Formats: sequence, C-alpha cells, structure tokens
Amino acid sequence: MVESPRSNALELSVSELSGALKRAIEDQFGHVRLRGEISNYRGPHSSGHAYFCLKDANARIDAVVWKGTFSRLKTRPQEGLEVIATGKITTFPGKSSYQIVIEQMEPAGVGALMALLEERRKKLAAEGLFDEARKKKLPYLPRVIGIVTSPTGAVIRDILHRLSDRFPRHVLVWPVRVQGETSAAEVAAAIKGFNALPVGGEIPRPDLLIVARGGGSLEDLWSFNEEEVLRAAATSEIPLISAIGHETDTTLLDHVADLRAPTPTGAAEKAVPVRAELLANVNALARRHDEAAFRLLDRRRGDLRALARALPQPENLLAIPRQRQDRAAERLSAALRAFVGARRLALAEASRLLARHAPQAELQRVTGRLNTLKFRLEAAGRAFFDRRRERYATLGARFDAAFAGRVRLLGHELQGRRERVQNFSARLDGAFLALLARRRDRLAHAEKLLGAVGYEAVLKRGFALARDAEGGIIRSAKKLGPGDAVTLHFADGKVAATVNGEAPPKRTAPAKKPLPPGGQGSLF
Repeated sequence: MVESPRSNALELSVSELSGALKRAIEDQFGHVRLRGEISNYRGPHSSGHAYFCLKDANARIDAVVWKGTFSRLKTRPQEGLEVIATGKITTFPGKSSYQIVIEQMEPAGVGALMALLEERRKKLAAEGLFDEARKKKLPYLPRVIGIVTSPTGAVIRDILHRLSDRFPRHVLVWPVRVQGETSAAEVAAAIKGFNALPVGGEIPRPDLLIVARGGGSLEDLWSFNEEEVLRAAATSEIPLISAIGHETDTTLLDHVADLRAPTPTGAAEKAVPVRAELLANVNALARRHDEAAFRLLDRRRGDLRALARALPQPENLLAIPRQRQDRAAERLSAALRAFVGARRLALAEASRLLARHAPQAELQRVTGRLNTLKFRLEAAGRAFFDRRRERYATLGARFDAAFAGRVRLLGHELQGRRERVQNFSARLDGAFLALLARRRDRLAHAEKLLGAVGYEAVLKRGFALARDAEGGIIRSAKKLGPGDAVTLHFADGKVAATVNGEAPPKRTAPAKKPLPPGGQGSLF
C-alpha cells in the first residue's frame, strides 16, 4: 500500500479553530451599526434574553439582546419592524455561527415609527381604549389638580400661570422625564401614583389630572405612545386631560384621555373656569333674583287689594244668618214648653201606676209567703232528723260488734309479727357485729400499709418534700429557675423558700397527675 505524502500544515482542534475565528471576527468588527428587519421574534426567553434575526433582501444574521440590556431598550423588538441596531459581532462555537449582540436599537426612520404607531393604534382601538363611552366627565371646579410633567420646563410655568389667572386651585406636581428611555415608565407610575392616593389622606387626592409636555418631533413625543402609559391612562379613576405638544402634534394618549387640549395652556383653561366671570354671573343672578322678588311682592300686593275690593262687607255676610238664628230661637222656646208639658203628663200617669203597685204592699205579701214556707220547712226538718237518728243508732250497734271482732283478729296477727321481728333482730345483731369486725381488720391493715408507703414516714427519716407555688410536687430540679417560690414540707411543719442560683435548662413539664383522695401525694 502506498502512503500518501504528509502535509506541513499545523493541525488544529475544532475548539482552537473556533476560538481563532472568534478573535479574528471580534477584532475586525468591534462595534457595528446594522440596518435590517426583525424576523423570527417570539418575545423574551424564560431567562429574560431575547433571540431573533435581522435580515434584508439578500442575507440574515442572528441577533441576541441580553436581559439587562433588554429592559433599557427605548424601542422594543417587534416582528417585521425595520430597525438600526448597534452592537458587536461575535461567534457562537456551539453552532459554528456568528451573531450580533445588540446594545442599542432604534427604528429605521420616521416611516417605521409611523407604521408602528398605526399598528398600535389599531390594536388599542380594537380593545376599546378609544371609545367615547368609557371617557369620564371632567369636574366643573376641581379642588385639587395633579400635573404630570417635567418640573423644569416652561410647560409647568405656563399651566400654573394660567390657573392663577383664571381660578387659583391647589396643584400637585409629579415630576417626570418627558423624553428618554425611562420617560414612559415614569409617566405611567405618576398616573398610577395619583390614583393610589387615599381620599381624605395626608396628601389630598386630585380631582383632575393633566399630563403635559411641550412640542417636539415624533421621536421626542414617543413616550406618550407607549402601551404602559396608554393603559395607565385608560385605567385611571381620576379624569385625565392630555396636553402633549402643540395643536398639530398628536399622540395616542390624546385618544385615550378623557379630554385632549391643544396646548398645556389650553389644558389649564379647560380645567377651571374664569373666577371673575363666575363672580360676575353670580352678581348678575343675585340682582335678577332681587328684582324678581320685588316684582313678585308688588304683584302679590296688588292682587291682595283687588281681592279685598271684591269681597262683600262682613255685616252683609252675617245679616241672613242672624235672622235665621232669631227665628230658630223663637221656635226653640215654643218647642221646649210643649216638651215640658208632655213630660209632666207622662209623669202623672206613671205615678198613678206606681201607687197601685206600692213597695209596702208587695213586701207584706212576700213576707206572708215566707213565713208559711218557714213553718213547713221546720216541720219537715224535725221529721227528717228523727228518721236519721234512729238509723244511725242501728248502724252504731252493728259497727261496735264488727269492730270488736276485728280488734281480736288484729291482736292475734300482731303477736305473730312481733315474734318474727324479734327473730330478725337477733340475726341482724350477729351479722352487724361480724361485719364490724371485718371492717376493723381492713382498717388496721390499711393503716399499716399507709405507714409503710406514705411520705410522712420518709419525712421522719430526715427527708423533705418540695412543692411549687401551685401546690404541685417538684420531681426535678430542671423545673425550677432563679426566683421561683417553693414550699418545703418537713416532718414537723413546712417553710416557704425562694430558689437562688442558676438552674439547668427547663424541659416541658409532664401533665400533673391528680392527687389521691385526701390530697396526699407519694414520693415513689
């Protein structure tokens, strides 16, 4: 077999070649600006990094935005958006490919921004954020006005000056950046912060919000087209006025806000009325009210005089009723005399009838009848008592004979029962004495056992029984600590004591066992 000639070229590993290519590419292309269309973008990865491609008509390159850079991007990646990306070219050895690590990104011209703005407008309009039905009515005269704007620009001075001229109100300014990378987040946070203020809190809650900025280009006003600002304005419970730019400048916030003002000064004019005009109107209304009241009073006074002239005289009104009263009085006297005569005749007739039925005659008749009934009742009572007395005498004799026989029978039965009771008494005495002897033996045995196991015998040998403040037996020194009160029981008495010094760590005490009957514990 013929050997192939060897080459003098240096052998490299795959890793060495990848490293050399990486150094060559990074040295040659440190930082570059690429213009291209974003493709294959699916949102941030779970790690927070974003991966996509930049392409033009003939080529494409992989792109990556690290997590820390992604949160600072002024323009976020969107599928199909043409951008200008600034970053460095590097290689990815795992795939033998190169990619751009993006550090900054901006739309490629106003056309791209307009396309993005139109797409966002359609999206939010489909969600109903621009509907007139959801917009709130502005308060006629707000007590507190919250302003979201830059604290150093001319906008805040114009608004405050216009409010002071028209109707001075309490103003709260939330300072924000109105341009730059963090502008949108600050404006959204300001709107949410004003809405989060409690009603009646230390800081008064605004009744009206004004989001204001001076004029500028589309790029300068882009913060007020960001979704986080628009959604914060849409969810605001406080009515909001958008005053962004001049009359020709338009942002999506103008469509979401409850009212659009052409300029920041115009926002102040729409927020409050003119105080001088209100005072003039009130004074004019007061004058009209007074004049109307005087005219009404004059008209009512004239009407009263006309009605007084139309009314008849009081004497004419009372003449006929007085005549009727006189005639009625005459008829009443004649009728009263006739009534008294008729009543007198009726009383005389009643007197004659009453004389025929006088009470004395009726009483005599009733008394005679009562006497007759009394005599008959006494005779019947005497006969009834005689019959009852004879019957009771017969029954008494029969009862005496029966009672004597019953007594004799009960005497015999009582004698038998007396003998049985005597027998039972003799047996009960014997049984009680035997039971008493057994109980005495058990008591003596218990006394001996108590003397053997009771703690009193132990105390007599020189020991002491320790109890805690609750009367429980202390079985371990670990249950005591410095300052605890104890009671020491000796054979001849007890003394109180206090623990001094350190004790070992306490353990959870076991549940106390109930004392036996009599309150006496055991040392065992």
